[in-house]
Formats: sequence, C-alpha cells, structure tokens
Amino acid sequence: MEHIHVVGGGLAGLTAAITAAESGARVTLHEGHRTLGGRARTADGPYRANEGPHALYRRGPHWAWLARRGLLGRVVSVPPLEGRRFRFRRAGAVRRTPPVALLRLARRSSRTAPVDSRFLDWAAGQVGDEGARAAANFAATALFHHDPGALSARFVQERLRRLASLPPEARYPVGGWAPLVERMAGHARGLGAGIETGSRVDIRALGELARTGPVVVATSLTSARLLLDDASLSWESGRTVLVDLALRTRRGDAFVVSDLDAPGWLERFTAQDSALAPAGEQLLQGQFPIGPGARRAEGTARAEQLLDLGFPGWRERTTWRVESLADGRTGAVDRPGTTWRDRPSVIRGDGIFLAGDQVAAPGLLSEVSFTSGLEAALLAVKAAGRRSASGIDLNRT
Repeated sequence: MEHIHVVGGGLAGLTAAITAAESGARVTLHEGHRTLGGRARTADGPYRANEGPHALYRRGPHWAWLARRGLLGRVVSVPPLEGRRFRFRRAGAVRRTPPVALLRLARRSSRTAPVDSRFLDWAAGQVGDEGARAAANFAATALFHHDPGALSARFVQERLRRLASLPPEARYPVGGWAPLVERMAGHARGLGAGIETGSRVDIRALGELARTGPVVVATSLTSARLLLDDASLSWESGRTVLVDLALRTRRGDAFVVSDLDAPGWLERFTAQDSALAPAGEQLLQGQFPIGPGARRAEGTARAEQLLDLGFPGWRERTTWRVESLADGRTGAVDRPGTTWRDRPSVIRGDGIFLAGDQVAAPGLLSEVSFTSGLEAALLAVKAAGRRSASGIDLNRT
C-alpha cells in the first residue's frame, strides 16, 4: 500500500488529507509549525483575531463538503439589526446606502463579463464610470488588490455577485477559524491519517517522501516554488495592510464600513460572535490594499479614515491594536485574458501535486484552497492506484 504524504496543514492540506484518507490510503500530513491552520489560524485569547477577515460562503463547495461530514460546526449570519449598520464611504463622507449603479451591476450575470477586458472598462459601459469605480472598490473585499478595476472583468464580476447577494452568503464560524481547523484535524485522525506538527520538509526530505508514494504540496506558492525548485510557480496576488483592533463597546457603532472611494473594508466581528473579545469590548478587523511600491503607512492612514467615519472616539476607546502587511499571501488574482485555468497546475509530475489559494482551481477566497486540495488528493489517490470511498476506480475516470 503506497503512502500519500501531504505537506502543509492549512485548509488545503487538511482537505487533501481527509480526502485521501477517505479513499483508504495511508496518509501522513506534515506541518512545519507547532499548530495547524496555516493562514486559517486564530490568535489565542483574549482577542481571537484571524489573519484577515474570515467567512464561509454557503453557496460554495467547501460549505457543502464540510456539512456532509459534520465539520461545519456552529456558524452565524449577520444579525438583522447589524445589517442596518452597514456604512459606505462615498466622496469622503459616510453614507447608509451604496450607489444604485453598484446594485444594478451586482445583479448582472458574470457570464456577460468578458474574460479579456478590464473590469473597470466593461463595468463603465454597463452602469457608468462612478458606479463602475464603486463596484470595483467594493469587490476588493474578496480580492485584497489595490486596483480591482484593472483585473479581468469576468473574475471580478463573479466575486461581486456573491459578495452583494441577498440574502448574504457569508457565514461566520463561531470562535474564528481555529475550531473549524480542529474539527478537520480530528476528522482526519479519526480516518487514520497521521498528523505531524513541527515537521519541516525540505527538498531532500520531499524526495524521500516521494519514493514512498504521491505527495501533495499544500503550502503557499512561494514556499512551493522553493520546495520544488520550480521557478514557474508564480502568480499575482494582492498586497494589503491588515488592521486588527479592540475598542470599548459603544452603542451606535457601524457593523461594516466599506470604502467605495478606494479599496478598503472594516468589519466588527463581535457583532455576530461576542466571544471573540472580552466583555465590554468589540473586535474590529479590516484590510486595506496598497500598490507594489506603497508603504504600510498608506493602508494604515486609510484604515483610520474609515474608523473616524464609523467609530467615533475610537482612539480613546482602543484597548488593543495589531497591524501587518500581507504581501503575496492573499490568494490569486486574474488579469485580463486569464482565468483560474491559467494558474499553476495541480499536477507537477513525478507523483507531486499542488494545492493552495493560488493554484488552478475555481472558488471565492478559501474555496480555492479547498477545491485544489480536493483535486490534488483525488489525483494522488489515482496515482497510488487506490479506490475512492464511493468504490469508483479512479484509474478509470
């Protein structure tokens, strides 16, 4: 019986390990850090922040896959009252409603948006320049990119429709990502998969693992490029300033402030999960994309502008604050003329398969990691000559 190894213990790696173990294969997952989760880690208390805003989207494949295995856990939606506290920055002022043109555009089928055109050009032809710019900046919530209008119209429109859908698709795992990661890890172990933390794999170790069976490399694309010594493993990602802070609670604070003048998003996550911060405090998380040559201070300044609009007196109420710059680790973005199919292939040859959020797989945000992890595991099982959990011989598919 060949051994399938998974390198990386984030959402992609855990999905791959579960999928391979469900086939009956021997599976070992290797995670270099002492904890699992990758970018889906949740900070230890008292402020349970994640690396950037986090949500699951109920129409996505990851949602159904988790639910079928009893791994979804408790998730919450936006409370109705908080939904009325959605604010938009337009022309430097806070507004309660977005432009009508943005809402009209969000209802357009993504199939009408061309792959080979810039989103801003196509959208302007649909709803005018002002509505197109507002829509591009609103879509940046799921892109982490400083210039969403320059990306493929099809790519951006697909995400805009899901972000602006009514009722909202977004659901929030109670406790952040960590409980979800723990459930996935527990399920993998229950299927017989071995999970080794603090197990760093280098090029030499990867070669040794590959001699015992297929390997799924479920790391960031940067790490995979070094691990596989493959310079072709490259794809554009976003560059964004992440801002987390806790404020003493004040009635009337906004739930979300979406910047329609420039890409930026600030959300009060304790609105739906009060346990993310101590009693009497609220946890805010936001992301503010900046260009390749910009400094972190630019994103920080834009964050403070939104705080001024949605959270009066926030400076005096701040009890905790953390900032970081996420560069090249915020998922893939597709330029005009490209789609997810043009990203680095899951199949790398010699029994090596790739998974992660910049790999050739469809989906919104974490769904790309899930989808690529699932595909990589099925291909690894096929390469190992195993049967799937449903009894289908994968060598015949």
